[in-house]
Amino acid sequence: MAAQPEPASGNSRTSEAGAGWTCAAPGSFEALVPPRTRRLFWYRPSTLWRSRNDVVARLFGDPSNEIRRAWVAALAERGTPAAFTLQRTAEEFSFVLMGDTGEGDRSQYAVVPALEQIGAGTDFLVIASDVIYPTGDSADYPEKFFRPYCGYPGPIYAVPGNHDWYDGLRGFVRVFCDLRDEPGGGHARPAFGGPLAGAARLLWRAAAPTDEGVLDAAREAYRGASVQRSVQPGPYWAIDTPHLRIVGIDTGIDGTLDRDQGAWLRGVSAGPKPKLLVTGKPLVVDDRHRPGPIEGGGTVDAIVRDPACNYVAAIGGDIHNYQRYPVKAGDRTIQYIVAGGGGAFMHATHVVRRTRTVAEDDFRCYPLRGDSLSRYSKLYGQWTRMPGLFELSPREATAAVRHRLGIRPGRGYDDAPPSLRARFVAVALGVPRGGRRRWRFLRLPVRKVPQWFRSELADWDTPPFFKSVLRLDVTAGELRIRCFGVTGCGDHERRPPVEDEVRIPLVPGTSVR
Repeated sequence: MAAQPEPASGNSRTSEAGAGWTCAAPGSFEALVPPRTRRLFWYRPSTLWRSRNDVVARLFGDPSNEIRRAWVAALAERGTPAAFTLQRTAEEFSFVLMGDTGEGDRSQYAVVPALEQIGAGTDFLVIASDVIYPTGDSADYPEKFFRPYCGYPGPIYAVPGNHDWYDGLRGFVRVFCDLRDEPGGGHARPAFGGPLAGAARLLWRAAAPTDEGVLDAAREAYRGASVQRSVQPGPYWAIDTPHLRIVGIDTGIDGTLDRDQGAWLRGVSAGPKPKLLVTGKPLVVDDRHRPGPIEGGGTVDAIVRDPACNYVAAIGGDIHNYQRYPVKAGDRTIQYIVAGGGGAFMHATHVVRRTRTVAEDDFRCYPLRGDSLSRYSKLYGQWTRMPGLFELSPREATAAVRHRLGIRPGRGYDDAPPSLRARFVAVALGVPRGGRRRWRFLRLPVRKVPQWFRSELADWDTPPFFKSVLRLDVTAGELRIRCFGVTGCGDHERRPPVEDEVRIPLVPGTSVR
C-alpha cells in the first residue's frame, strides 16, 4: 500500500482556522501560476459565444450520442477492444480523484500543491468531468492540463463533462485516447431534427483546429516521463483490478447515455465483483435524485442499485463542491458522492435543504453550509458595495443556517440566535426554511441563474478556496475514501485537512451496511 499523507490535526468542522478563514502563511501556489494568466470570466461575450453549444443542445436536442458513436467507431477501427477495459494486477493500490478542474487560473493552481501531497505514492489520477473550460478546445490543454499536473508522477484518466463536449469532444479524445484520425475529417456538423434543424446546424460551434505540434511539445515538456503516459480506451472505460472494478461513463452535455454505451455499461457492471462508478453527472446531488437516462430505456442508477451489479459507490463531478449521501438500497448502502471541487468556481452548499434522501446527520458536505453562506455573503457585499448589509462572519452565517434549517452547527459555536440582518441575508442568498423554499421573491441569484452571472459571483482568487481532492485506497477487503479540503493557505498545503472519510468493505456480492 502506498504511503499515507499526514493530514492536518483540524478541519472545517473543528475550527475557523481549519476551514482556512485565518491563514498563518500564504499559499505557495501563486508561484505556480503562469505569467500573464487571465482569470476566466464567464460573462465576456466571446466566452459566452464560444460556449453556445450548451444552449443549442438544450434548445434543439443534444447531438452527443451521435457524435460519441462516431468517435467509438473510429476507435474500434484503430483496433481498440470493444470491452474498453484496462487491466491492473496490483492487489493493493491507491488513486486520486477530482472533478471540474480546468479553469487555468488561480483557483485551479491553488489545488496543485495539496494534490502533490495527497497524491504522493498513488498509482493514477482520475478527473471526473470538465477537464478544460470553457469549451474543451485542444489549444487549452497545454496550460490547463499538461502544465498544472506536470508534478503528478502517474498516468491520468478522465471522463468528459459537458464543457469538454463543446468542441464535439475533439480535444478530449485527442489527448486522452491519442486518436488523431477524426470522424468526418473533424469538420462535419451534427445532424439535428425538426423544423429548426437548419438553424441548429448553423449555430452549432465546430471544433477549433488542433495543432498537433503544440500538443506533442506540451506533453513532452510537462508530462513526458514514460510512467506519466497513458492511453485510455475511449470516452467511457473500465479499470479492472483484483478486488474492485472502476467504471467511468460519458454523460455528454445533458446527462444521457447513448444506447451502445448503455449496453456496454450493463455488460461491464455484471457479476459480483465490487464496483465504483465515475460519472460526469452525479446521480444524487443537492438532495435530489438524478438517475441518468439511457437512450432506449432504463437509467444509470437502476444499474447502480441492482444488487447483482454490486456497486458500492458512485462519484460524479459537474457540481463544484463535495457532498456525500449514504443511501440505503435494500439491505445495502451505496455511497453517492459529488466531487467537483478540483479547481473551478465554487457552487454553494448553503442552498442544500435539510436532507431527505438520507438523514441529515448522515449527510456530509464541504464547504459546510455556514462557510458557504459566509463566502457568498462576502462576495455579494463586494459586488453590491454594501458589505455592512451583506457580509456575515462564519459564526453569524452558521447561526443563520441553523435557524433556517433547524440543524446542528458545523462546528462548536454557541446557540445564540442570529440577528435580523443575518436572517435576511440567509433568505436573500437562498437558504431554504426547514427544507422548504419560501419567500422566493427575496432571493438573489446563487444557483439557478445563468451560468455567466453565477460563475462571476462565485469565483475568487484568495483563500479560503474550499476546493477538494479525494484519495481512494484499495486493499483486498476495503475501499477507503477520504475527502481532503484545499483552502489555499500555506499551512494546509503540506498537511491538507481531512473533511470526510468512509470505509467500505469489499466483499463480492455485498457492500457496506
